[in-house]
Amino acid sequence: MTAKAEHYDVIRKPIITEKATMASENGAVVFEVAMESNKPQIKQAVEALFGVKVKAVNTTITKGKHKRFRGRLGTRKDVKKAYVTLEEGNTIDVATGL
Repeated sequence: MTAKAEHYDVIRKPIITEKATMASENGAVVFEVAMESNKPQIKQAVEALFGVKVKAVNTTITKGKHKRFRGRLGTRKDVKKAYVTLEEGNTIDVATGL
């Protein structure tokens, strides 16, 4: 597969947190994805961009927190995350991946 512009619209950026690092020990990689994207689109984009085989895709939507900014109430944006499990023998180095 070749990478198309639509694939870069689906995959926004990799997420590097403590929880994502623990998931990477089990062959999973975590990405921030577009809110309107679905699991088959995410799978196709990851396979095209990184040249790996995807075993499964799990998604979660984190609602934005309500915070005060300079005394006024504001809301952080909602974020959709994709936990992409790779087939055996496939890896993605997220530090140099995107």
